[in-house]
Amino acid sequence: MSRQIQLAVMTKSKINVRFLGAAGCVTGSRFLVSTGDYRLLVDCGLFQGRKELRLRNWEQFTCGADSIDAVLLSHAHLDHSGYLPALVAQGFNGPIYSTPATFDLCQILLRDAGKLQEEEASYHNRHRTSKHRPALPLFTIEQAERALEHFTTIPFGHTHEAGPFRATFHPNGHIIGSASIDLQIGGKHLLFSGDLGRAADVIMKHPEPPVYCDYLFMESTYGDRLHPDQDAEDVIADLVCESAHRGGSVLIPAFAVGRSQAVLYHLWRLRKNHRIPPLPIFMDSPMSISATEFLLKHLDLIRPGRETLDAICQSVKFTRSVEESKEIGLVNLPKIIISASGMATGGRVLHHLKAMLGDNRNTIMFVGYQAQGTRGNRLVSGENCVKIHGQMCPIEAQIACLDFLSAHADYREILDWLRLISVAPKRCFVVHGEPQASSAMARHIDEQLGWNTTVAELWDTIEL
Repeated sequence: MSRQIQLAVMTKSKINVRFLGAAGCVTGSRFLVSTGDYRLLVDCGLFQGRKELRLRNWEQFTCGADSIDAVLLSHAHLDHSGYLPALVAQGFNGPIYSTPATFDLCQILLRDAGKLQEEEASYHNRHRTSKHRPALPLFTIEQAERALEHFTTIPFGHTHEAGPFRATFHPNGHIIGSASIDLQIGGKHLLFSGDLGRAADVIMKHPEPPVYCDYLFMESTYGDRLHPDQDAEDVIADLVCESAHRGGSVLIPAFAVGRSQAVLYHLWRLRKNHRIPPLPIFMDSPMSISATEFLLKHLDLIRPGRETLDAICQSVKFTRSVEESKEIGLVNLPKIIISASGMATGGRVLHHLKAMLGDNRNTIMFVGYQAQGTRGNRLVSGENCVKIHGQMCPIEAQIACLDFLSAHADYREILDWLRLISVAPKRCFVVHGEPQASSAMARHIDEQLGWNTTVAELWDTIEL
């Protein structure tokens, strides 16, 4: 049946959960579970978005990294895994438990994140665009490698016992390897939803039903919204055709894992069915390329088969090197570029934005959630200019945001998933959302399910 992470203890004891992230905001997922003198961290993510959030990444880990006995990882996205190299650098020396596919992805994402951190620091030092002298990376490739040495994998549906807990991972449909975590500890069942995927995703299989739990920790990224009932390919086709008709190009900032592959699938179908012109398509992100090729290793976890994936890969030009990336700008014909990061916070997409934002023939097409304070959020909010690499760039290009392509369930889809729980949990804690979204999700759960629901607050500790 299902597969998630379970943690249990033989005898009942006091359990505390402290919200160290993903409370009052979407990013920085970190939940500290303590019983006796044992400390377990569920997720270890980076804060992203607003400057005051990003600055938290540079602070010493709140509870002392060397006091953490183990980490359970719901999935590989950096807002859930990206702080692991810093945690290890600060003295964490325990195991990191994840699914095999999450470990495979973390090998790509954490190494690439370290590389980008080093490159960004180097860029700022060369061009003197940072107030810090010298600018330093948050972590290095070497530190990412050290973090990867701590991983122990647990297949979906297998229960792992260590110290005072038992843990089981269950597929939740968000990205390859992503899981909800069933944690049995201190005689109680805790269920962490992770980022819940969508039943209609074109790449991922639908989430498995939730298991029994005493306490539920539910994400709420889209807790105040419903995804529009629109046909993704109709909208993408219109935007691509309109831009090409103007003589312009389309830039798609997309998360390297998940959204890049879904967008590429839609573009492949549209071109195959002659619904868009045969424009050259570039995937300009080494991490996105690796994640796309990585799908072939985990065909059992996704919808498309090998033949379809092979055809999709043949429809796109992969540009791994910096030289190949620069050559894209020399293609004067209309083109489509998929590049990371998805919120335009870093990566090669910034260079393409600098080149394309000032031309009203071009279209910038966002295809996922844009956290408050990110460059992507400012663009979709209608600002007239944005700062990139220390320069103010006027915005003349068309900006589109296709929210319905998100890999996050909206509040109706979350409620549908929660209704599959046979017995209501004693308490439900709403996490991983901006304040308005989390409050709305708590209200929906209270009104439609009648559960005892609380919106988590950063730094709060609750006793179960």
